[in-house]
Amino acid sequence: MNLAVAHTDPAALISRCETAGVRTVLNEADYESGAVLPAGPWQPLATELAARLKPDATTADDTLVELVKLPDGPAPVSLAALADPLGDPDAVHLGQAASPAKALTTTPNYQDGRRIGLHVDNWDRLDYDSKDTGRRRLCFNLGPGACYLLLADLDIRTICRTLYSDPGSRYPHTDDLRAYVASHRSLRVLRIRLDPGEGYIAPTELLPHDGSTEGQSEPSTAAFWLGHWPRGVLPALV
Repeated sequence: MNLAVAHTDPAALISRCETAGVRTVLNEADYESGAVLPAGPWQPLATELAARLKPDATTADDTLVELVKLPDGPAPVSLAALADPLGDPDAVHLGQAASPAKALTTTPNYQDGRRIGLHVDNWDRLDYDSKDTGRRRLCFNLGPGACYLLLADLDIRTICRTLYSDPGSRYPHTDDLRAYVASHRSLRVLRIRLDPGEGYIAPTELLPHDGSTEGQSEPSTAAFWLGHWPRGVLPALV
């Protein structure tokens, strides 16, 4: 397992997290062909798995998932300025994305509107050897509804090592994730609940991921930033 989620209270993590397998999309109008989706039913996160998610001394900040909440104190002058004091002067505000209620996954292909399912980001255009050094994504759920962060338990470099004899020559891509799942190899996905005002910092260049509003009766809007932040810059949820 490559996924590492910072936490000091396993019970708090377990209370907001579930896990399931995955499946490949075939002939579903709302999704790209080959897209990777959670395959229910969702199961509670086992105590043993929660323990395995805890980072160790070798876990680099750039590869760590943190579940966070808005800091105390005065509100920033603008939403875009929220990340200004967090330690990366070059952090970028990506804007906001609105998601409808009851969506299994939320990210669309902006060319035709079909959803892409679990995917890896490619803002930093990194090759295999550098893929674990990309910027992490900061996200806050602005509400009004709750949403979920979906995370695969294997990173895209591990997936490429499994698929190819020469992974070092590749630029890891969502297509590699789809090929891995289509070849019936094992992958699990975690679903982590985020209420309004809660969020995450995650290596979305490295970990297959998406958002979800499955089972939620209200839509939600998320705000996003990219940056190189040390761990612990925002108050932890768990």
